[in-house]
Amino acid sequence: MQGPKTEELIRILNSLPQSQMAGSIRLFSAPGRINIIGEHVDYAGGIVLPAAIDFRISAAVRTNGTNLFRIYSLDYDSWKISETLQYDPIQTWSNYVLGVVSEAGKIGLPVPGFDLAFGGNIPQGAGLSSSAALEVVTAYSLSELFGWNLSKTKIALLGQSAENRFVGVNCGIMDQFVISVAKPESCISLDTETLEYEYISLEWKDCELVLIDSKVKHSLKDSEYNDRRKETESALEKLKKIRPTLTSLYHAEEEWLDESKELTPREMSRALHVIGERKRTHNVIRSLQKGDAIEVGKSLYSCHDSLSRLFEVSCPETDYIVDWMKGKGVMGARMIGGGFGGCVLVLDRIGRGSSLFSECNDAYSRKFGVSADIYPIKISEGVREER
Repeated sequence: MQGPKTEELIRILNSLPQSQMAGSIRLFSAPGRINIIGEHVDYAGGIVLPAAIDFRISAAVRTNGTNLFRIYSLDYDSWKISETLQYDPIQTWSNYVLGVVSEAGKIGLPVPGFDLAFGGNIPQGAGLSSSAALEVVTAYSLSELFGWNLSKTKIALLGQSAENRFVGVNCGIMDQFVISVAKPESCISLDTETLEYEYISLEWKDCELVLIDSKVKHSLKDSEYNDRRKETESALEKLKKIRPTLTSLYHAEEEWLDESKELTPREMSRALHVIGERKRTHNVIRSLQKGDAIEVGKSLYSCHDSLSRLFEVSCPETDYIVDWMKGKGVMGARMIGGGFGGCVLVLDRIGRGSSLFSECNDAYSRKFGVSADIYPIKISEGVREER
């Protein structure tokens, strides 16, 4: 089964001048992702429950027998052709590919010239990790192309390294990891401190997940995302002065916050969110194992409230959608992703999504002057080669 837009990607690569040393075209794809619970804890050593969704980026890739990296974005209808690995402030989309190449070179992996054309249907700026999908599909396809034989865990770490060191977003490991290892109808319980994980079933009997895109576009590089990470890290360092054995903010206890006389109000709020998210995540794991969707929904609402009030990464538009859903008796809803816009994840009984969305969108459009989008989703598998 081929991913979206593969025929067009093949045509684009075939239109290039070809060296006699060029290899055959191979096709790969990687999914977007959602996170059920455990938001903004992946860089604090916490447990997260992400899953892949059936929106994907596809890539057509081949060796080209030269020293050039020839990269094409179908979405931007733009080429990036380069022999060097320098950050491009204009064609910023290319940095997710070049970053993988740069980080691979730093750990001794050979990267001869290649052609890569990519495109897909993951909405950009919606908090569904289109950038991580591009990093992972690049890392996986080059590993297969050049015989690196990297494990899925190392694929994820290479993608994260590209985003941290080349792109400049200090993200955690969650997005790249689940995009690498995901299975259909399952989320993973991932300990971001140890990288140990297990699959947990998401086969709802009479419930479904949908996404509502606020259409407020966010860029983590330009947002306060990095500031939030700095605040959690500084809170940890201050708490370690009174609890020297503390390894991560995720494992702190709420009463310890009052013991520290150094925490700023912002650091206190960020720590309260992380600690509360630990408790919510354990509750959701138990609820999923028991098939208790109602309890999962309650945790989603609680998570959103914490993200909005304590971590301050929501926005008026996503707050409005969540509040509207709660007022209509929807089982659960929360913003997902880095924040500052993007999508709301909604859990409700099967069959109500379209009618509820239509009613919600009418009110949303009147208030904000823009229409939201609804994305029915299925839980999908991770990065793969298309046959």
